[in-house]
Amino acid sequence: QVQLVESGGGLVQAGGSLRLSCAASGIIFRVNDMGWYRQAPGKQRELVAAITSGGSTTYADSVKGRFTISRDNAKNTVYLQMNKLKPEDTAVYYCNGKLTIVRPAGKADYEYWGQGTQVTVSS
Repeated sequence: QVQLVESGGGLVQAGGSLRLSCAASGIIFRVNDMGWYRQAPGKQRELVAAITSGGSTTYADSVKGRFTISRDNAKNTVYLQMNKLKPEDTAVYYCNGKLTIVRPAGKADYEYWGQGTQVTVSS
């Protein structure tokens, strides 16, 4: 069974740091683009950061200069280093991955979501 498993959320004071991890497991042929999204109460889910298979990155304007997305292809894992956290960063953070999966009929591309991890930043 292919899944994305997140870890690293928690409670931190404003100005602090957290590092989120997302590991893809299962019979995976290739991990393609990966990203982190977040959803605060009463708001829509929004893209925080994304990284392509080649390592190109994209960030939401609100996190540029504070967050860094990276990946370890050998471990099928993507990270989100979050520094200088603000109360407005409080949300459930979701990992998103586009994976090429091995099926009996051949390879196919699918999109997966992690279960979400809570990040709470106190003022």
